Amino acid sequence: METLAAQLLIAAVKAFIVVNSVLLAAAGLVYVERRVAAWIQDRIGPNRVGPFGLLQPFADVIKLYFKEDLVPALADRTFHRLAPLISIAVALSLYAVIPIADYILIAGERVYLSVAPHINVGLLYVLAMTSIGVYGIVLAGWSSNNKYSLLGGLRSSAQMISYELTLGLSVVGVVMVAGSLDLYEIIQRQQQVWNIVYQPLGFLLFLVASFAETNRAPFDLPEAEPELVGGYHTEYSGMKFGLFFLAEYSNIVVASLMMTVLFLGGWHVPFVPQLPQWLGLQEGSVGMALFQSAVTLSKTAVLLFLFIWVRWTVPRFRYDQLMRLGWRVLLPLALLNILLTGLVLLVV
Repeated sequence: METLAAQLLIAAVKAFIVVNSVLLAAAGLVYVERRVAAWIQDRIGPNRVGPFGLLQPFADVIKLYFKEDLVPALADRTFHRLAPLISIAVALSLYAVIPIADYILIAGERVYLSVAPHINVGLLYVLAMTSIGVYGIVLAGWSSNNKYSLLGGLRSSAQMISYELTLGLSVVGVVMVAGSLDLYEIIQRQQQVWNIVYQPLGFLLFLVASFAETNRAPFDLPEAEPELVGGYHTEYSGMKFGLFFLAEYSNIVVASLMMTVLFLGGWHVPFVPQLPQWLGLQEGSVGMALFQSAVTLSKTAVLLFLFIWVRWTVPRFRYDQLMRLGWRVLLPLALLNILLTGLVLLVV
């Protein structure tokens, strides 16, 4: 019982740290996006609240917290309240299985840094939970009893279901190469050569599908302001409105972390996998865990910058272009990638 109690305590502490880290990362990402957008568009960006405007995201949260929570008179209040909670709960639950470092030795016991380490279907869990995320947006559009919100919810359901096929099929090649659905095992198989070398097409497909799955420009059709006012969140205000965007930024971080884990070697350093040993870092030490976390988060930060860069550079697609790209281009390419990977593995 003592061992079980200790395991539950460790899991609770890890979950607390992960959730709060994600919330702070989302706030920081909002600030970074504003600064990068200002840099791209030759503007100033946030520079008033705190030094260099660093406290601007927290000022925004305080403002949202004190804004009046308005609900349309004819809306379904139960699902109207439930929709943002579904979105943020699904977004946060994804971090349970994504590793950013290996383990730490405490009293001779291995303590893994992810909340639920070494799940043999970890990749399948991530894909399953991302499929559930669409319910939050669809319920938000339907429960608002607003035609613009409903159209935004319908757009989102069609878009996310369409691109989920490409997203799921793009990682089949990685699973075939690694021979496992365990994210730890996939990372360990990339110690010498990253999967992006074996799966360049799979990486590009996963990247494009991630933009569509997170409703980011140029695939932000569910919240297109010119024709849908604000889309599925038109009838939301205050912290409910904030939860949707917190979930969106959390999903962006998840997508970047998954690309790092699946295709970019996780915590392994490119070209010099022996670098931690050269630096005198021991396996299972705190220093090694910090080093691995820094490597993983550095790769993730580069991908996050790419998400922001594309948003402020590429114009939005038309909806017919969006669906044509998903069904006529990306889906056949994903199937072709699986076929080619199978043929190469069969021959080699």
